[in-house]
Amino acid sequence: MKYTPRLPEQNYNVTPVSPLRELFILLGGLLLIVVLVYILLGVGVELLVTRITPQTEQKISSIFLNKFDLQDDDEVSVYLQHLVDTMVAKGCVTLPYKVKVHLVNDPDTINAMALPGGHILVFSKLLDIVESENELSFVLGHEIGHFQNRDHLRGMGRSLVLAFLTTVLRAPGKSVSNLVTRTVRVTESAFSRDQESEADAAGLEILQCDYGHVNGATQFFEHMPKTLDPGHLGHYFASHPEHEKRIKALLHLAKVKGYPSKSLTTLALPK
Repeated sequence: MKYTPRLPEQNYNVTPVSPLRELFILLGGLLLIVVLVYILLGVGVELLVTRITPQTEQKISSIFLNKFDLQDDDEVSVYLQHLVDTMVAKGCVTLPYKVKVHLVNDPDTINAMALPGGHILVFSKLLDIVESENELSFVLGHEIGHFQNRDHLRGMGRSLVLAFLTTVLRAPGKSVSNLVTRTVRVTESAFSRDQESEADAAGLEILQCDYGHVNGATQFFEHMPKTLDPGHLGHYFASHPEHEKRIKALLHLAKVKGYPSKSLTTLALPK
């Protein structure tokens, strides 16, 4: 009898599923787990933020303020502080602490930021592009909006979470860990963009309260250099929405609220 070798009907050593498909399933599962962990840790940050007292914020603020070249005695910083104090005096701002504005000597950075304890940093280069007091007041109102929403604390907490996950993922197999890290960063960017949009809305409300109209709210984004605009595609990977989206959102909100647009107030920055 002639022997004819036969292959087994089932080979348990070889998966019937495509190896490429298995790879995508494993990567997808890993990304899902990491994002879920990030979200859960983010929820923990949200709960912690509600328990941080203004006194604790003041203690935290000193850690950050020491890192900047502050020009608190400058006439420009006095003018900036006057704008915020006027908002408070008119009842446009209600916070459990005094808002303190600091001018940062930085000829290269167009930015303003909110730090714990009610501290607003305005970088000197930003003042080169604003053309009206209303425009500058909107920027300050935007940062105050971060205080009202406690974004400054949420951002700090979520940054720690992101740093923790990034450190954990720095393991063998850099291509996989880099992919997971980028996914987490994209998730964080989406959260940050939502915060910026909410702060824009708060800035618009403060501008209306302060001046009785909202002209100047969109001009800051129109005057920003194109190089700082994340654009339509870059928007999805950036911490800030693209300028066009922010302008359209502000114009739409002003229309819905029925806020008027009147003459701009001349910028009175000391020379």
